[in-house]
Amino acid sequence: MHQTILIYDFGSQYTQLIARRIREMNVYCEIHPWTSIGTTTPDCLGVILSGSPFSVRDDSAPKPDLSNIKGKLPLLGICYGAQLLAQRYGGEVKASNTREYGRAMLQHGVSDGLMTGLSYPTQVWMSHGDSIAQLPQGSVRMCSTADVENAAYQFVDEDTFGVQFHPEVYHSTDGMKHLQNFVLNVCKCTGDWSPGVFVEEKVSELKTQIGEDHVILGLSGGVDSSVAAMLLHKAIGPRLHCIFVDNGLLRKDEYQQVLDSYKHMGLNIKGVDASSRFYEALAGKTDPEDKRKAIGKVFIDVFEEESGSVENASWLGQGTIYPDVIESVSATGGPSQTIKSHHNVGGLPDYMKLKVVEPLRSLFKDEVRRIGRAMEMDSALLDRHPFPGPGLGIRILGEVTAEKVRILQEADHIFVQGLKNHGLYNTVWQAGVILLPVQSVGVMGDERTYENAVALRAVTSTDGMTADWCHLPYEFLAETSNKIINQVRGINRVTYDISSKPPATIEWE
Repeated sequence: MHQTILIYDFGSQYTQLIARRIREMNVYCEIHPWTSIGTTTPDCLGVILSGSPFSVRDDSAPKPDLSNIKGKLPLLGICYGAQLLAQRYGGEVKASNTREYGRAMLQHGVSDGLMTGLSYPTQVWMSHGDSIAQLPQGSVRMCSTADVENAAYQFVDEDTFGVQFHPEVYHSTDGMKHLQNFVLNVCKCTGDWSPGVFVEEKVSELKTQIGEDHVILGLSGGVDSSVAAMLLHKAIGPRLHCIFVDNGLLRKDEYQQVLDSYKHMGLNIKGVDASSRFYEALAGKTDPEDKRKAIGKVFIDVFEEESGSVENASWLGQGTIYPDVIESVSATGGPSQTIKSHHNVGGLPDYMKLKVVEPLRSLFKDEVRRIGRAMEMDSALLDRHPFPGPGLGIRILGEVTAEKVRILQEADHIFVQGLKNHGLYNTVWQAGVILLPVQSVGVMGDERTYENAVALRAVTSTDGMTADWCHLPYEFLAETSNKIINQVRGINRVTYDISSKPPATIEWE
């Protein structure tokens, strides 16, 4: 058993980020639905209440009884959690005159408790439509912003805190320090959970879960499926059967490169060319959700067919991670809103005969990499950019055809290889090219062209839940644009996407 922080989920898209930040401290944490509030464990040293898409002023909003926690365990309410505490204990929450969303500056405040070690002003991330107009009884203000008077508060003589901002979000500059002050200083956690411990415990758990059965795992060449494969391999050895499916939506030459990269890892792996089946399933489909579900269906169909040749194959292994889950459906049964379906979460057909085992379902991308390094996996594999499960199928806006895939593969190869050649690849979280459903007039030589436009996308992030567009050098962008237009027949215009997440997503579909 580990020292534990319990996070109660009220449906925020950021709930999983709280867990990720706490795990960075080597402190174990669990996310539970708000409906289970009051059922703490003996090893629980503190509780966090998440944000929510609800307003505490709504009659249908979650309003659980907090009496079994408040004043008995250290308690931190974030955004909705802070407003819930305020409303429940004599404060007042009102609708803001304007939505307070994005960056804000804590201008002044105390320098102890949650604010220990802070220098004002400091940037935080706001995401709310209500504000705490009056503090709850028995509490004092800790800090303010230009627009939010009660940005944080504490109950007097009690380790109960509320913050209106989101310290878990990357763009809260000192957010990690706020959480460390709560978890390490207030809750007195010492940090007894690490990647090495996770590997040991997860392997033991997988052995119990799978028993003597066999598992089929889809390898993609990416970080998630590779780390999931190694965990399963440690647990069940040769009873893991890896299959790499060429869905026709991979990057240029990736099919053979992936097969070659796994030769030294001791995995049973089989390559299956099913590209024509995916193209057939995608024919005529333009809606992003329809395309994701079509790709997911063929993916499962192929695996079900392959499972027939594997004795005792009862499980389908997947590299599902937390961002996949939280963007598709609540990970805890809470009220999180769906952003998009992921091919290995919301796109699974009901008739799938294999049970699903997901060793990484509770981890974020950076945690997955840490787990891989704990197992001494190749850094070249672990440091690869994330690549969407549906592949180029969701980077081609509109209908997917073999010719569009060819065009996009060539453009993407030029962009990604250019990042590597210029020493920029490892400064970017994720990069790729989007083929737009737009044609534009151009001039090549003395001839008029009417060809496709593409958008380059490169973002910086630590977790994939929030991201900023990457400030690539103009000279590099100019060189990349010139190469794509000159070398890829069918493209005559290149743009650069400078949208952040939120409000946009990293992928366009």
